[in-house]
Amino acid sequence: MGIVAGLDSSSAFTRIVVCDTDTGAVLRQGYAPHPVEAKATEADPQVWLLSLGEAAGGGLLEDVQAIGVCAQQHGMIPLDGQGSPVRPALLGNDKRAQVAAADLIDALGGRQPWAEAVGSVPQAPQPVAKLRWLARNEPEAAQRTAMVMQPHDWLVWQLLGRPARRTTDRGAASGTGYWSAATGTYRPDLVELALGHHAALPEVLGPSDAAGTTPEGLLISAGTGETMAAAFGLGVGVGDAVVSLGASGSVMAVHHEALVDSSGLITSFADATGMHLPVVHTLNAVRALRGTAELLGTDLDGLSELALKSSPGAYGLVLLPYLEGERTPQLPHTAGTLSGLRRESMKPEHLARAAFEGMLCSLADAMDVLRGRGVEVRRVFLLGAAAELPAVQAAAPAIFGTQVVVPQPAEYAALGAARQAAWALGVSQGTLSPHTPPAWQGAAAQVLEPGEELPMGQAVRQQYGATRDQIHPGAFDS
Repeated sequence: MGIVAGLDSSSAFTRIVVCDTDTGAVLRQGYAPHPVEAKATEADPQVWLLSLGEAAGGGLLEDVQAIGVCAQQHGMIPLDGQGSPVRPALLGNDKRAQVAAADLIDALGGRQPWAEAVGSVPQAPQPVAKLRWLARNEPEAAQRTAMVMQPHDWLVWQLLGRPARRTTDRGAASGTGYWSAATGTYRPDLVELALGHHAALPEVLGPSDAAGTTPEGLLISAGTGETMAAAFGLGVGVGDAVVSLGASGSVMAVHHEALVDSSGLITSFADATGMHLPVVHTLNAVRALRGTAELLGTDLDGLSELALKSSPGAYGLVLLPYLEGERTPQLPHTAGTLSGLRRESMKPEHLARAAFEGMLCSLADAMDVLRGRGVEVRRVFLLGAAAELPAVQAAAPAIFGTQVVVPQPAEYAALGAARQAAWALGVSQGTLSPHTPPAWQGAAAQVLEPGEELPMGQAVRQQYGATRDQIHPGAFDS
């Protein structure tokens, strides 16, 4: 039996899982918070190392043969010629680069050239937009920037003792805005367009490659971003979609090729296995539920109980949940809409049902964006605390029109990082193929089938779509 570790350095904490290489069984875990504010948009990278050391304390990594690292995405660390940060890292939740992203779109001649170059259109979180912001707002720091890394790249580099070779992986690289998942190559000209001069970029490793070995003989795998690691930890494959229910929402699927999308609706990431992860985001998911719950003087559990007292279609009530504007469809300045009010529908349970159906129909719209580009969806993994709500589980299979899997809560990103470490270790030992990851046991889950409710789910979607198209005609016209 071999032993590997997976390390997840998120925006708020570091979590480490130590696993058996053959089965993926978790043997022990470590955890430490990051000593930064939860909503901070900048961080000294050293705090990630301090948190890592605390999480790994007490001999947690004893007998571990390999480590995989995943970390928060879209962070950008500008380094000088000696490898020291020229300023604190800019984190993924930093929205200051919105104007910079728009500038870059114009500078290259519009959305289509960007989509063809790197498979995505610049957005504020991406490192390419952060580099443009740095050049415009902190020109001295920009001028000193000789190398650009992301959090997982930097952590791997530190674990290896800051070698001359600096690496990343396809997953993290695909979120930069200057690496193409379709061609597998960097576009250094886009870095220069953003920063104003050349900067060195990490070598992009393959899914089963090792980044190196520590002086103590500990193998460090390529690492990846949190999204890619979580998908790998869940064990999703072609035909699977992952729907995440946070305040905002996202639909991500596994696909055999990178998608070029000039509309900006689809962000085409690479995954941790050699495949691709096209993602469509919505600005409103659980925030629509919370808003409705507050309006009705209850909480999410109470809202779920109310909704189940109503019936599919909510007596004609339709909630378009665009409370913060919307990204899918692209309606940044709109507001939410409640339609279909009649005397018989003006009851708390019908409004509650409309909130759940509106959220799920909005996410089904996002899923249709992927299906419309040839992405196959036969099964949906539903993630987030709200996935446990009975009203969500009652409506989701019929509205999505497919089997829904609700995995038990687990540290899927850290597990994915550990699985990658086991893969790289097996390849180095000659026991695993570089094209076939270790077959770890899949996530324990509740499986829900659409069954007899499928026609009713289709009717709910038709009702929702008719209302959406009446109020926002042409919203999904590209």
